[in-house]
Amino acid sequence: MLTITQTLYDQIVAHSRADHPDEACGVVAGPAGTDRPERFIPMLNAARSPTFYEFDSADLLKLYREMDDHDEEPVIVYHSHTATEAYPSRTDVTYANEPGAHYVLVSTADTDGSGPFQFRSYRIVDGEITEEDVQVVEAY
Repeated sequence: MLTITQTLYDQIVAHSRADHPDEACGVVAGPAGTDRPERFIPMLNAARSPTFYEFDSADLLKLYREMDDHDEEPVIVYHSHTATEAYPSRTDVTYANEPGAHYVLVSTADTDGSGPFQFRSYRIVDGEITEEDVQVVEAY
């Protein structure tokens, strides 16, 4: 299960909406070994595409060095889908190289009639996708 604060949840949704119609992407880092997302890090979609996201390689290298310096790890890797449901695509699965991370997808399209977005979380390990519950809390 992913446990996330309301503030982080709102930041991810706001970033996804702001970058629409392009896919948004980013990371939420947390103290290594805690599985606790704490630091919101919106990234630039270097592909600037409504159907694909790509982290800029220089920005990603900088981020990983910064996380190493602060004894952090990527707890959440997130991106948005602008026209489809919040479910990992084959490309998303290919790029999922953090087996300990929660992969959050936000759909900015109304694909299920339940409103203007979906917020869903997955574990993706060795190509296997497992959806998990999301618990939104005020604080940890």
